[in-house]
Amino acid sequence: MTTNILLAGFGGQGILFAGKFLAYKGLLENKQISWLPSYGPEMRGGTANCSVIISDEPIGSPIVSKPDVLIVMNLPSLDKYEDAVVPGGKIFADSTLIGRKTMRSDVETFYLPATQMARQNGTPTLANMIMTGQVIRQTGIVSLEGLEDALGKVVSAKHADLLQVNLNAIKLGYGLAL
Repeated sequence: MTTNILLAGFGGQGILFAGKFLAYKGLLENKQISWLPSYGPEMRGGTANCSVIISDEPIGSPIVSKPDVLIVMNLPSLDKYEDAVVPGGKIFADSTLIGRKTMRSDVETFYLPATQMARQNGTPTLANMIMTGQVIRQTGIVSLEGLEDALGKVVSAKHADLLQVNLNAIKLGYGLAL
């Protein structure tokens, strides 16, 4: 089984971090993975997107042009990538920052107020991980077990104090029934 994931939003929203986490989690589950980051000219405020492929078989190309799963953190990203999702795919949208519904009837869409939830929980920079938790719940692309091991690979040693808050954010998103 192969799952093509595209994450998109503004720079500074943790798009690349969330993608890297999913890739490491897949790797620790003995899957074939690909992680391809892309961002605009500015690190913060510019556009950022990340292609992640998690597969049971070798991956031929790291490019995700037709995602099975689209995670969008802002309206420009939804506008740009909504039509690319394969029929039967899943779209995860941060409804705090995206004021419209998807136009597609052939995909399953999950609206999650991730930015609002992150602010309310005192972790305003972790909307990305709240979204990631819901993606794990709804897709099963990786398991819930061993999250801390994967986070340990992507949270730098100098920010080790953020490992537990990232883990809590994933669990918060996972626990939300939509």
